[in-house]
Amino acid sequence: MYIGIDWGGTKMEVIGLNVLGVELIRHRIPTPREDYDASIRAVVELVKHVETATGETGSVGIGLPGSPNPRTGLIRNSNAFWLNGQPLGRDLDAALGRPVRLANDGNCLAVSEAVDGAGAGLDVVVGIILGTGHGGGIALKGRSHNGFQGLAGEIGHYSLPWPREGEYPGPKCWCGRHGCLEMFCSGTGFELDYRTTTGISRKASEVIALKRAGDATAVAVYDRYVDRLARSLALIIDLVDPDVFVLGGGMSNVDELYDDVPKQLSARTNLWDGEESRLVFSDSVATPIRKARHGDSSGVRGAAFLWKE
Repeated sequence: MYIGIDWGGTKMEVIGLNVLGVELIRHRIPTPREDYDASIRAVVELVKHVETATGETGSVGIGLPGSPNPRTGLIRNSNAFWLNGQPLGRDLDAALGRPVRLANDGNCLAVSEAVDGAGAGLDVVVGIILGTGHGGGIALKGRSHNGFQGLAGEIGHYSLPWPREGEYPGPKCWCGRHGCLEMFCSGTGFELDYRTTTGISRKASEVIALKRAGDATAVAVYDRYVDRLARSLALIIDLVDPDVFVLGGGMSNVDELYDDVPKQLSARTNLWDGEESRLVFSDSVATPIRKARHGDSSGVRGAAFLWKE
């Protein structure tokens, strides 16, 4: 059995899959916040719940915000701040009495969709999270590609490419820098743009509903979001040239994105000085952009599949 845990900001979800990837059990609990020891106990209880219910033992993989430093084993870059600087992998190995594999949640999305999702059968799958944060991950032939320093696919904290008037230096990010893609291309960033424009706080789903009803301000916020997301993906195409992008997170449920972002990637657009050029350094762009087949379950499935050879 493969056991996967999706370590979210508000909930922790566990899943048990058999060797064919068939779901055996699923369970959720609130995420213990700002309490490292309670977080360790929560993982132990989730694994115990799955193994008691199924009568089987399994390997354990965990997808989390941030990632372990491959040299020290310490967690870094996590917006679950209480994990940063902690030897989470070693502590979980000891608490569970078995080795545990950890990966960034964006990598888990990519792995899940590469194994049996929207990128099944493709060699290079890039998963993009458009949720509370904006993250990414890379799967090569169904395996998580972590990189030399475990940072591969960490797109949320590089600057928005080709900033337009009014976008520089950009909002301050929780990481301490300004203008991170996390502040533009996440669902949170989408809501921030609407709030900054109108002075009114609305959920992303409400802004999308207004956009669909023809509200001019909501349409403008959405158009800026499409343009910013296209700029982010264009840089990845130039660097990685993946076989497919797979989108997860709340904004991935906005169906219009799957028409509008490819159009923006292929169009000639004014990037800086009045002259028009394509975002991607190519005469054409055909990279597919697909919604995660497993939806909100993709991250937890990918965590379980960290052990799938």
